[in-house]
Amino acid sequence: MKNSLLAVSIISALSLNTFAISAYAAQHEHDHITVSYQGKDATSHTAEANKATAKTLNFADTRAFEQSSKQLVAKLDEKTAKILRAEFKFIGEEAPDTVNPSLYRQAKLNMVADGLYKVRDGIYQVRGTDLSNLTLIRSDSGWIAYDVLLTKEAAKASLEFAMKNLPQGGDLPVVAMIYSHSHADHFGGARGVQELYPNVKVYGSDNITKEIVDENVLAGNAMSRRAAYQYGATLGQHDHGIVDAALGKGLSKGEITYVRPDYTLNSESKWETLTIDGLEMIFMDASGTEAASEMITYIPSMKALWSAELTYQGMHNIYTLRGAKVRDAQKWSKDINEMINAFGGEVETLFAAHSAPVWGNKEINDFLKLQRDNYGLVHNQTLRLANQGVTIQDIGDAIQDVIPESIFKAWHTNGYHGTYSHNAKAVYNMYLGYFDMNPANLNPLPTHPESIKFVQYMGGADKVLANAEADFAQGDYRFVATALNKVVMADPTNSKARELLADTYEQLGYQSEGAGWRNIYLTGAQELRVGIQPGTPKTASADVISEMDMPTLFDFLAVKIDSLKAAKQGLVTMNVITPDDNRILYVEMSNGNLSNIEVATPKDSDANLTINKADVNRILMGEIKLTELLANGSAKLTGDKDAFSKISSSLVEFNTDFEIVPLNPNQASEHKH
Repeated sequence: MKNSLLAVSIISALSLNTFAISAYAAQHEHDHITVSYQGKDATSHTAEANKATAKTLNFADTRAFEQSSKQLVAKLDEKTAKILRAEFKFIGEEAPDTVNPSLYRQAKLNMVADGLYKVRDGIYQVRGTDLSNLTLIRSDSGWIAYDVLLTKEAAKASLEFAMKNLPQGGDLPVVAMIYSHSHADHFGGARGVQELYPNVKVYGSDNITKEIVDENVLAGNAMSRRAAYQYGATLGQHDHGIVDAALGKGLSKGEITYVRPDYTLNSESKWETLTIDGLEMIFMDASGTEAASEMITYIPSMKALWSAELTYQGMHNIYTLRGAKVRDAQKWSKDINEMINAFGGEVETLFAAHSAPVWGNKEINDFLKLQRDNYGLVHNQTLRLANQGVTIQDIGDAIQDVIPESIFKAWHTNGYHGTYSHNAKAVYNMYLGYFDMNPANLNPLPTHPESIKFVQYMGGADKVLANAEADFAQGDYRFVATALNKVVMADPTNSKARELLADTYEQLGYQSEGAGWRNIYLTGAQELRVGIQPGTPKTASADVISEMDMPTLFDFLAVKIDSLKAAKQGLVTMNVITPDDNRILYVEMSNGNLSNIEVATPKDSDANLTINKADVNRILMGEIKLTELLANGSAKLTGDKDAFSKISSSLVEFNTDFEIVPLNPNQASEHKH
């Protein structure tokens, strides 16, 4: 029994409490914040900076507001509005001093989304219940649901609301469900749709299941902690905290789910034409742009183009701050160009997973060309500057000096989600890596001893603090943040430095146009003042995790191996045999590393575990334990049962609330890891 329990410990470790999808759950799958946190007011310098920014903005251009309010069929009822919108009732007409006026304008724009909207005859959208839109497209015998929100609860409520208010066809079923790409706010509500319409057929972009379960699993714990910063998980919604999520107001609360597609598109070519319930649809693969698996769709009979998440009312991330592989800005630009070339001559409606539609052939083409040129500009100008010797640290500022007025004046190219600064650094890193070739940056000291040396060289903490106070008083916040971070890193107990650094981060947050930048700065300020608060994303949906294949599960286990402990165990081998899918995984722990490979027949090994993959899924779903499967004969463990012990004793548990800004030792002792 002891060895069986050790086997359970390994399998239990596979139901990881960190997963890429949990990044989207950062605002709602956490304990309640334990302190009342409101933050401080804007300084006069921040207020003046935001007023100066406002003078550069083209507030006379209100087209996005007109598009967002156009063709409202029914406003959200009180029950449906409670899913999300109630948290943002504080958004007013004038931007407060604590919010960048461009970001506040985006916050107001996303507040317009408030119900069921007609896109055109046969296409409707529910907006304002989640980060993304729920789209319904009329087919011969019912409706096609395109992208189904983040959570089961939001999707179900939004769909029920839509069916009650559709001008016609509300009594017809949803016959098909399509996922445009592999991000959770586009498939997470799948079970909600399926529960209402059990016979729904599911379609997804090429390789979507693998990308969903693989993306960032290996770095999931770090990503989850970082996601709490990017999404402001502990800040609350108010003028000193979260005001918007760039792509929409925010994230719905509930369970992220996934129904594996019955059919994946574009698996053999970039273009595929398919008739779904009598409706002809043309699909173009756009994987490697905004998502690792993504596609856009054109409906010829409606002259309607679905751009998935390649476009929205703002600039997207080339690198997402929570952590992800860098996206290809050049391919992104080229794929938008493909859309223009293929459909630009006749398209009359452009609709997407975020923001409101764009109508009219000329306006659509103008919109798409600016989006295309903005991503192309980030790619091309970053490399032009890099080829002239501009370094990765300087590239974010340098690119902002080369933005043409036509792009600068257009609202939908602004950096609410992605920014020119971190997107340019992402392009630089994609081609040239993190190192700028300055020898001083090749092998610097680790952060803590480096900070101690910096403070010593600068004449001590008191001198740095005096200079920082003077610069803060002048509104020179960026370098104050750099200098005081060294002081607090060197001595986390320096309360005066901590407080001034928190004040500095806060003002930088208030001035930030990007929603993620704002949340990161404000969360850093919060943790300096009151320590780490509950809010780091916890377990992702087991419904999604169960779709991981065995090699990916053991790849994640390999990341949890302590190499020095494992090296002491010597060579350990085993076969994991899953008869129901006729696969065999050979696992080997050697030289402090855990590797795995699929094989045709079992190899000589220390132990063999025979278990159906379906039963592994049941374990991950919490429906059964391995001990039960072994006891009833559904699973079999043979050979050296100590092999499991050797592997399990080499595993570590990740700290989900690891330190980002230096914790005060008193806070650290109070904080439960």
